[in-house]
Amino acid sequence: MILIPVLILQIFMFPMFTNVVMNQYINEQKTLELQETASYLSSSIQQIYLSLNHTSVLSCTLNNTFGCNPLVDGYYYTANATLQAALASDSSSSEILTVNVILLGADLSTSITVTLGQNVQWVNSTLNSNSAGACIIAQKFPDQIIQLSFGT
Repeated sequence: MILIPVLILQIFMFPMFTNVVMNQYINEQKTLELQETASYLSSSIQQIYLSLNHTSVLSCTLNNTFGCNPLVDGYYYTANATLQAALASDSSSSEILTVNVILLGADLSTSITVTLGQNVQWVNSTLNSNSAGACIIAQKFPDQIIQLSFGT
């Protein structure tokens, strides 16, 4: 007789517990995929910068469309970036680019930082994953300044 209330309680508690655990698992999967996407974007930016930073490249412009999936677990995402000096007191130090990626409709976001040289400029721009022309635009000027941005 005493076990009947416990059995009834388990019948109601088990599905609720399972639901909570599964929701947590799904959110962690989305966050992991979002972090991988942010890492891919920041790595692509760094590779483009390092390629253009070579002394044999005098000046050029390139658009790099990337093979990143436009959806993360069925949701579109946006990305933007901010550039700041690695050492605020030293104007000749490296620059740190922080790439922020936001999963639209899922209330998740992540940030990845990447180190670039002192001759980089970032143009404020936003990448929309649902845009067919989403890309990274890089332009190197004759004075060795490399300007980077997201394009659509």
